Amino acid sequence: MELNADFSKRVSMHADEIKWQDSPIKGVSRRMLDRIGDEVARATTIVRYDPNSKFSAHVHTGGEEFIVLDGVFQDEHGDFPAGSYVRNPPQSKHTPGSEPGCTIMVKLWQFDPQDRTHIRIDMNKIGSVVDPARTGVSVTPLFKDAREDVRLEHWQPGADVTVEADGGAELFVLGGGFEESGETFRRHSWLRVPIGAKAAAKAGPEGAKVWIKTGGLRFVEPPKAG
Repeated sequence: MELNADFSKRVSMHADEIKWQDSPIKGVSRRMLDRIGDEVARATTIVRYDPNSKFSAHVHTGGEEFIVLDGVFQDEHGDFPAGSYVRNPPQSKHTPGSEPGCTIMVKLWQFDPQDRTHIRIDMNKIGSVVDPARTGVSVTPLFKDAREDVRLEHWQPGADVTVEADGGAELFVLGGGFEESGETFRRHSWLRVPIGAKAAAKAGPEGAKVWIKTGGLRFVEPPKAG
């Protein structure tokens, strides 16, 4: 399966316009944002766990990165409430599920194959630093390596914000909203900007809280079998 698989093009998706699709696991449904592959896929997806749903134990051969959007995500490493940011690197293993139910935004098969760094951050409990180069913007760093930069940005109401995308950029709205290229982005909207382009946004009247990843589109490969 291929969905939004041409990474040279700007793509936008709005969660409230995408129908939920059942996954192979009972009680787990999803809204696909981009995908290369079938059940083993390089993918960006919004996933909903019904109460008391879970997957069997499995290894993330290509790594897994996710944000908990609502509810509580659970595995043997702990309980992760809304606002949690988690990176499970290649070769990591867990048994995910949720007794109360939850929704996450998850990215699969987008890691450096040699990455072994586990990240578990409650974004509700860490502050941000004012970006001196961009008026009205403060930044919460989440992860950075030679491939990519992942962060949470807080945009003040009405701020004009530019996000450079030398290696491509992805923006996912966690709160508030913004306008970009004549399009309105609201909670759980997703924007992918190709390599060499940039996003020129204007924050809405409530401001915006935006999860951003830059650099990752330099490394787009389909997953390997196994």
